[in-house]
Amino acid sequence: MNATASFRNQTPFVSCSPHIRRRRAVRRAMSARREVNQVLKLFDALERLQKREDGQTMAEYGVVLAVITIAVFTALALLSGNIVSAITRVAGYVS
Repeated sequence: MNATASFRNQTPFVSCSPHIRRRRAVRRAMSARREVNQVLKLFDALERLQKREDGQTMAEYGVVLAVITIAVFTALALLSGNIVSAITRVAGYVS
């Protein structure tokens, strides 16, 4: 390989044939397309995360509902004696 040929391969401003310029343009376009595809993949991944977050929100609502239900049943169990006596007292007043 002579010095002139290696010099041409290293510098981007050396005059070259149209088919080489076209090939380089295609490579640049493919590189840009790859970058666009990577950005689109990132957006898809973010969309999937957003959809997953909605599912977690529903799960959180379920947990809150379960805690409230347990609290209500616990309160009823602890106050059942007082509730029964109050109902009995009201029934005595009515009859």
